[in-house]
Amino acid sequence: MKIALIQITSVLDYKINLEKIQNLLQKAKSEGAKIAFLPECFYSMSDGKKPTPYLIEDNNEHYNNIKNLAVDSGLYIIGGSAATLVNGKIINRAFNFSPEGKDIGHYDKRKLFSCDIVKEGVRKKVDEGDIYTPGNDGKIIDVEGWKIGLGICFDVRFSAFADQYRKSDVDILTYASAFTVPTGMAHWHLLNRARAVESQCYVVSSAQTGQNSEVVSTYGHSLVVDPWGDILSDCGEKEGMSVVELSKERKDQVRKQVIMTF
Repeated sequence: MKIALIQITSVLDYKINLEKIQNLLQKAKSEGAKIAFLPECFYSMSDGKKPTPYLIEDNNEHYNNIKNLAVDSGLYIIGGSAATLVNGKIINRAFNFSPEGKDIGHYDKRKLFSCDIVKEGVRKKVDEGDIYTPGNDGKIIDVEGWKIGLGICFDVRFSAFADQYRKSDVDILTYASAFTVPTGMAHWHLLNRARAVESQCYVVSSAQTGQNSEVVSTYGHSLVVDPWGDILSDCGEKEGMSVVELSKERKDQVRKQVIMTF
């Protein structure tokens, strides 16, 4: 099955982001993709100090805008997250829609990013807990016979989450992401490959890239890693799209070569 990685530099204005995504989805469709994976905070990227004013709520304009990305493109839209208002709390929620616009389930980010890093004399301090409330549960969805375990960004650091999904025999782990540049340079490729090798699953991680605001810049390098740990696609640092073909036969081959008990 062919999938598409969508990599953009989301800004606060959701209309700018939607236009970029719509164009990339059309290109993905023309290249034979059936599923498109979107990055974290694709809909509207705030400065990290306060939430975006464009919050998703049940069936509001912004929710329908996301649903229509699937309907208009004829693709499954998977894993991209957006700030969502639920019972007075803001959640970092990954949305998933079929090409017909059916909501096929959501995932709320469980591990919120917190760092205090000094690099080359510049201090980078971020705490997502200032804005978001964490989720509690994992989520597996079925798309065209492929079982996909959902995660968001910082979740990729927690191997126990991947282990839980592997015990449920998922085929793909996905981490919609917006990695900072310092942590991305140090750990991004390492973490994605580690999750693939230990779970013997494909890992698909669409990411934000570039200067999202005056204070937020992201690492990019959206990845597809196969169950052996080989990188099948790396989108680098520019906005764009990559189409990759996944094979269940390849996944099964790896699991026969190295037998692991979960």
